[in-house]
Amino acid sequence: MTFVEVDRPGDPAHDMALGPQLLRDGFGDTRDILRIYSPQPTAAFSRRDTLRPGYPRAAAAVERHGFVPVVRPQGGSLAAYHPGSVVVDHVHRAVGEPLEPVERFQRFAAMHAEVLAGLGADTRIGPVPGEYCPGDYSINAGGAKIVGSAQRVTRDGWLFSTVIQVSGAARLREVLTAAYAELGYDFEPSTVGALEDTVPGVTTAMVAAAVRTAYAATL
Repeated sequence: MTFVEVDRPGDPAHDMALGPQLLRDGFGDTRDILRIYSPQPTAAFSRRDTLRPGYPRAAAAVERHGFVPVVRPQGGSLAAYHPGSVVVDHVHRAVGEPLEPVERFQRFAAMHAEVLAGLGADTRIGPVPGEYCPGDYSINAGGAKIVGSAQRVTRDGWLFSTVIQVSGAARLREVLTAAYAELGYDFEPSTVGALEDTVPGVTTAMVAAAVRTAYAATL
């Protein structure tokens, strides 16, 4: 399999659309396409979020906090990220392969937890009660969520997206608190964390490099 990094971060709407576009159209003959980047402030709502009565107010709230609201094709509820985050989009194009969504969640959670442990974090796989965009395969450290993942499966293959919160938890906490209040979801702000909370001095560049090394060894 081939390792490919594509594109640079830019407009949040463009960033959100690129993964599904690569899944649909591909990138030459490459089967595995990996994009690692730190985005502009983005509030990624799910389609389910948009059906909530408070969605228009939530979208306005994130804009007041300097985040651009977008709607993502995968994931269960709102997630926010910014230049202190590392986003990993892994596209695998393979028509007709067996669908194994749970196995992928397990495999990539284990990989990402190991990567962060290698940087000095005491990571745990599993949800933190009251976390934003709750998931069985979230990764937490120090009692706070620092990694969330989502995936999209189509006839062309799958897109597995992971967000690693490296720094700036306070800003994420503020925007998520405002938006979740409008959406009417249960949410505990103290569960929003970042890797730097337990690994002082860590940077997005360090995390991106470690993630790339892990994927290169796998692919």
